[in-house]
Amino acid sequence: MLREIMGFHIKLVLVFVASMLMVFSNCAGFYVFAVSEGDAAAAITSAEEKIVICYSAVAEADAAGANVSALLATLGEAGEFLSKAKWSHGRSDFDSAFGFANQSQDKLNGFVVDAEALTETAVKENYWDFSVNVVGSVAGSVAVVCCSFVVWRFFKKRYGGGVGA
Repeated sequence: MLREIMGFHIKLVLVFVASMLMVFSNCAGFYVFAVSEGDAAAAITSAEEKIVICYSAVAEADAAGANVSALLATLGEAGEFLSKAKWSHGRSDFDSAFGFANQSQDKLNGFVVDAEALTETAVKENYWDFSVNVVGSVAGSVAVVCCSFVVWRFFKKRYGGGVGA
């Protein structure tokens, strides 16, 4: 009997400990850890650097003739987050500043790769456009010369041998 009572108490204690662990683990998500001013400033600086790198990638893609409107829209959204981060930092809201700076950087993940892919595609398209234009121009010029020669020969035979005939 004593054994059964002790077993029941141990089970009761284990259930209580498990319940308390569940309660505290659920509450742990509500704790907010403050971000220091230095961490917020570092995140903002990192976001600024990433935006500059992405802007350079967009400029290269635009120079290659790519359609960069989608890239510019994404860059604009990242710039908005950076602006909010700087504004929050100026108000000493370092948690928000840190969060906005990270959102700005997250918005630009894979951005440079996309810009480089657009640049490469535009370069290939420009190469093929140039090739088609050159080949087309040469073929057109040859066709005009050949047709002119055929027409000249036809009129020469039909109307006589020329000026002195």
